[in-house]
Amino acid sequence: MAGLVYLVLPGISAPDTLGAALMTASGVGWGIYSLRGKGRSAPVTTTAGNFARALPLALASLAVVWGTLHTSPRGVALAVSSGAVTSGLGYVIWYITLRDLTATRAAIVQLAVPVIAAAGGIVVLAEEPTARLAIASVMILGGVGAATVARGRQTAALVRKHRSGDYRES
Repeated sequence: MAGLVYLVLPGISAPDTLGAALMTASGVGWGIYSLRGKGRSAPVTTTAGNFARALPLALASLAVVWGTLHTSPRGVALAVSSGAVTSGLGYVIWYITLRDLTATRAAIVQLAVPVIAAAGGIVVLAEEPTARLAIASVMILGGVGAATVARGRQTAALVRKHRSGDYRES
């Protein structure tokens, strides 16, 4: 968590307060989405249904800003492709992955998303990597790794305890 805090601390290369708040809200929303989707048996159908339910809100938002838009057919195609196709595939893959993760492990793994997104920005959009991003990324990924290893050890210890028949309180 310290790496995430360091990444968004006010500074020359950190996001503004509104941006940081929106990232936080997005993370909370994604966590809720993940928990609700964990038990779903049909990831493609579930994701398609979620997108269908979100479409009216997206269209209403579009109607509000319609007069200010400057679009091209290529831009619209790219927006639909990145918004519906790639995001949809990402959600389907995440739902499939969730089947094999506990809620705690899924939450831990989610903390790596800002690092993945930043790496994508560097690779795909040619954004400039910064020292702040590098330090925060090491902190975040180190924390994710440490938490994942610790959680794995804890789970292994519980399995050994269960197999031995030792049900006493620890």
